[in-house]
Amino acid sequence: MSDERRRISQGSTFEQQVGYSRAVVDGRWVFVAGTTGFDYATMTISDDIVEQVDQTLTNIDAALREAGSGADDVVRVRYFLPDAADFEACWPSLRAYFGTALPAATMIVAGLADPRMKIEIEVTARMPA
Repeated sequence: MSDERRRISQGSTFEQQVGYSRAVVDGRWVFVAGTTGFDYATMTISDDIVEQVDQTLTNIDAALREAGSGADDVVRVRYFLPDAADFEACWPSLRAYFGTALPAATMIVAGLADPRMKIEIEVTARMPA
């Protein structure tokens, strides 16, 4: 396994404006930055929490796959929501995506950078053996 650090971008305007990578591969670890429900190709976001969580997971999955990892390799997930009442509606999508890996998880109520954002998810994964 290489000791080199590799950065993954999804071309989000946020990445350029703020100065970060969607994901960083460092050895056997993949660190995916807080990711939201924006469709980065169009920079649009749904008003619906379930559609946002599904798009967020699509964005995360693309970053993990580019890194050579996947949902089953996730060991840690953090959910950030401005409204705790929205979290339960996300559970079926989250269970479908993370149900095999069963990562350690935390849900935090916090303000997000854009008031249209209803969820942000950050994950840490290991590269497959």
